[in-house]
Amino acid sequence: MRGGPSTTCGAGSREPPGRIRRPLAAAKLRHAASSVAPVLPNTGAPCVLAWLAFRVPETRQYDREAHVIVTVTLNAALDRTLTVPNFQRGQRHRASQGLMLAGGKGINIARALKLLGVPVVATGLVGGRTGIRIVEELTGEAILNDFVRIEGESRTSTAVVDPTAPTYTEINEWGPAVRPEELEMLLEKLAYLAQGADAVVFAGSLPRDVDEAFYAEAIREVNRRGIFTVLDSEGQPLSLGVQSEPFLVSPNQNEAEGLVGQEFNEDEDFILGLDAIAERGARNVLITQESGCFALLRQERTARRYRVQAPSIEPVSAVGSGDVLLAAFLAAHLKGESPEHALRAAVATGTASTLEVGAGRFHQREADRLASAVDVTELEPVAS
Repeated sequence: MRGGPSTTCGAGSREPPGRIRRPLAAAKLRHAASSVAPVLPNTGAPCVLAWLAFRVPETRQYDREAHVIVTVTLNAALDRTLTVPNFQRGQRHRASQGLMLAGGKGINIARALKLLGVPVVATGLVGGRTGIRIVEELTGEAILNDFVRIEGESRTSTAVVDPTAPTYTEINEWGPAVRPEELEMLLEKLAYLAQGADAVVFAGSLPRDVDEAFYAEAIREVNRRGIFTVLDSEGQPLSLGVQSEPFLVSPNQNEAEGLVGQEFNEDEDFILGLDAIAERGARNVLITQESGCFALLRQERTARRYRVQAPSIEPVSAVGSGDVLLAAFLAAHLKGESPEHALRAAVATGTASTLEVGAGRFHQREADRLASAVDVTELEPVAS
């Protein structure tokens, strides 16, 4: 790759690549990733290369050697969530509550990791006034971020939540077209950030004009560096990405059914689906549902399969619950927790997030309360 990442980062300006800069030491990155990114003079943009070592309160504190996770969101969005009781199509309504957050699957995961106290850096592509607003929202949440600025306008997404049903309706824009040189800048930035990371999460849809093999190629590059890779996408980008042997893939049930070409109804269907995805290249697999997840996790050469069921609750909004589940699983796994403990924490935290409006948000006390009611069952493989 040519040069190193730009010294003016985030939604500021785009500096032509120059000499390769010395990467931050991993320990320094770990310290900085749990702090607020300062603002560069005359840009209004946070920059990874200018981190300062002042601390901010965390929901949970990790030690200095805590694992750093980089999340990659190519199709970032400004998410607007409206709470509308008794919502009906074709009628005029007044929202009882409105919430604006930076969004996109990778950003949702970063938000959840931040709440879990895990050092995280959010990167990806943002553009236009919407892109500036996305970066401002992330910085306001003390989520360290370092995005590539593109020419196109980032998308806006709208969700309508009806707490009386309960139902939610999502309307997502396609997002901007992306030029090859903008993708090259992102790859350069990712190569730089990955040097201080323990895991890189590729999540969400691809913008227009981005090759469907982008995730597959990026995963191969990060894998060569000996860093865990995680993929949460859909369609052809998911199918191609799995073949690049990521450490973990985390589709929801619909995405997994589309990947293997069959519907899942019984436990046996999910087990066969897990095995089929693993045979395509994924080392570990999570298939998420609103009611929990199914998982195939490897310990050395042994693959173990699990069904994890969440306690029954009345959700407010399930938007982003799978993103929170994945974040909590990664946090527990990288801490060295057992598969059963990691899955229990993941489903409890994902379920807790359904009690909140806004993707990636949850209260830890609710997750702790729900954890004891999560049922984790190991399943036997299906006989051939």
